[in-house]
Amino acid sequence: MARYTDANCKLCRREGQKLFLKGERCYSSKCAIERRNYAPGQHGQARKKQSEYGLQLREKQKAKRFYGVPETQFRNLFDKAAKKQGKTGENLMIFLETRLDNIVFRLGFAASRKEARQLVTHGHFTVNGKKADIPSMELKAGDVIKVKERSTSSPKFKEIKDMAITVPAWMTVDVDKLEGKVVAMPRREDIDTPIAEHLIVELYSK
Repeated sequence: MARYTDANCKLCRREGQKLFLKGERCYSSKCAIERRNYAPGQHGQARKKQSEYGLQLREKQKAKRFYGVPETQFRNLFDKAAKKQGKTGENLMIFLETRLDNIVFRLGFAASRKEARQLVTHGHFTVNGKKADIPSMELKAGDVIKVKERSTSSPKFKEIKDMAITVPAWMTVDVDKLEGKVVAMPRREDIDTPIAEHLIVELYSK
């Protein structure tokens, strides 16, 4: 599976907005968008008028990069969303939002989605008491996410217990127990990721 290995900050500059790929750095003055708010490369500062296709493609790329999903997985999610009852774009956003790695990030157990994927892959979490090490695992209402007992002593998770964490309305978190729960499936209005999903639907509908 192909993975992007270049500087994460270039992705934010390419999309023209913060994708929050580097945790605390994204909130500081060191953020690349704060210092160089133009696309990377020799012609990055040149003004370019994008075509309709270009706008649709950029929106798809932005969504993939926000959630860290490879092209094949993203297309499979779109096809799944298209087959489900309801609006395809909204279904897609809900599928992306309820991935295990994203929920670990939303619960405040990781500073970024990238870090969340690493923590999940390294086996630090359980879902409903069972081992869960697949970042793309789809969660549903009622699922309980918990830091494994053997991982609670690590400095990473110890510091979380001293943090005040605010989570979306469709989930709850208990920092003392290092445990979170999906209490309901999110609605589109519950998702604050700045994606115009209708452009993605238009792109894949060509």
